[in-house]
Amino acid sequence: MSSITRPEVAHLARLARLDLAPEELDHYAEQLDVILQSVARISEVAADDIPPMSHPIPMVNVFRDDVVTPGITRDEALAAAPAQEDDRFRVPRILDEE
Repeated sequence: MSSITRPEVAHLARLARLDLAPEELDHYAEQLDVILQSVARISEVAADDIPPMSHPIPMVNVFRDDVVTPGITRDEALAAAPAQEDDRFRVPRILDEE
């Protein structure tokens, strides 16, 4: 397998808007090469009869079902409001536009 080159690392850094020093290019080239070799080894081991999956164990929904329950009416909500106008909450103006 060919290793990633310093110019390729510089190109990736440019795309990611990273300003890397020359010694960092060599350092990251070595690290990226190890990562690419590891991915290649995993690809060799992967069997065609095993379907791709996002998690190693089955995932189930742990949330409860939605249950419709009665809420409060508009009049009940407005009864607790400090100020109301036209069947709505009245709040202080924060913008100077109409």
